[in-house]
Amino acid sequence: MSSDARNAPVAVTLADWIEDLAGAALPGAVTRALADSVIDTVGLAFAARGADYVSAVREAWKGGGPATVFGARERRAPEAAAMINGTAAHGEDFDNTFEGCPVHPGAVVVPAVLAVAEAEGRTGPDVLRGLAAGHELMCRLGLAAGRATHAAGFHPTAVIGAMGAAAAVAAATRAPSAATVDAFGIAGSMASGIIEYLADGSWTKRMHAGWAAHSGLRAVAMGRAGFRGPATVFEGVHGFLKAFAPGASPDPSVLTEGLGRRWETARIAFKPYACGTMTQPFIDCAIRLRGRGVRAGEVAELICPVGEGTVHRLWEPLALKRNPPNAYAAKFSTPYCIAVALVRGDAGLAEFGPAAVRDPEVLAVSNRVVYRIDPDDEYPRNYAGCIRAVLNDGSVVEERQPHLRGGAREPLARDALIRKCAANLAHAGADPRLAEAIAEWADGLARNTEPVRPPWASPG
Repeated sequence: MSSDARNAPVAVTLADWIEDLAGAALPGAVTRALADSVIDTVGLAFAARGADYVSAVREAWKGGGPATVFGARERRAPEAAAMINGTAAHGEDFDNTFEGCPVHPGAVVVPAVLAVAEAEGRTGPDVLRGLAAGHELMCRLGLAAGRATHAAGFHPTAVIGAMGAAAAVAAATRAPSAATVDAFGIAGSMASGIIEYLADGSWTKRMHAGWAAHSGLRAVAMGRAGFRGPATVFEGVHGFLKAFAPGASPDPSVLTEGLGRRWETARIAFKPYACGTMTQPFIDCAIRLRGRGVRAGEVAELICPVGEGTVHRLWEPLALKRNPPNAYAAKFSTPYCIAVALVRGDAGLAEFGPAAVRDPEVLAVSNRVVYRIDPDDEYPRNYAGCIRAVLNDGSVVEERQPHLRGGAREPLARDALIRKCAANLAHAGADPRLAEAIAEWADGLARNTEPVRPPWASPG
């Protein structure tokens, strides 16, 4: 790398990489992860298609256009389709994630890229480039931000997603490097999303992925039209990392070192449960306790060692987390997630319905869950879980899950991912056999030189 390249603004280095990505062959592990992200994201968007929050977004973003609304016989302008599809894909918090922040790339990048690809008649290789650029930047920004973004009160998927969507759309549309630099600068001022939804389980987190996808489309359109944005948007004195990861002293070089050689995208995680990322290992523990014969009525206390950085989102205020006000709030309550898994043996979509969240047996267990801060917990580098079940007779049964199942240390197999997609399609009343067609289409993107027409696309 030349001295000029090392001293260039991060946005310039990223834009040059994106431009070169047009002719680059992606490693097999990356193309597989991107195909998996499409399968996962589309299935989840279908699953939420009848939800009240999706209906509200569709009502608010009216008007026809060329881009498909996943799971509906409707088409919208690309920005509107990205907003609706991103909201639906992220709405049940069952979407793929990246350990370290965490951040959810699929629900942002897949809707953004497919909306612009349908609108502009882009080919499969265009889509693949867009998916690669957007996923990789979101993962790298997640590593740079760590837990500082959450600690500052922002939702990483919301703010990081705007930048990832800009990278994705620029790559898919072959934007000139200068326009991509401006698009990054513009997206930095569009990025938004606070985590106050934790107070009452209201819907704003659900829209964050969609808003980020929409912002990326707008930012690239403005950059291509000549609107200027700051080239130092990432690392500047008043830049993205200073604004959204304050106090962390993030290293901007994480965004550029090894681009094209080291792919963080290959480490994307796919959730087995329909709730917050850091709660997943605790759910595994609860289900295994159930499998060992531990029953709700026998439990005196469930003690959980936790990373301090998770407490303000998933454990406190403890009285509220033990008794979540609604089904959405329950997804971000570790006590509830543990309790419903112990009582019902799962934590899928059904376990976060209105009836489940009012189940007296589940709430009784939830109110026996406590946490202890573990100074040796590896969060955010690793998401682990441990439950020590103290029973009424004084005996103790313990289960540990050393990492996120479905993550880099224990990936979810393709057949399991297709079963998840099929179940989500069936949940929406769609034909579960569509999951296989989605997978075949996603796997064939590199060979598809015709304008994209996904197998779930609505009529033109």
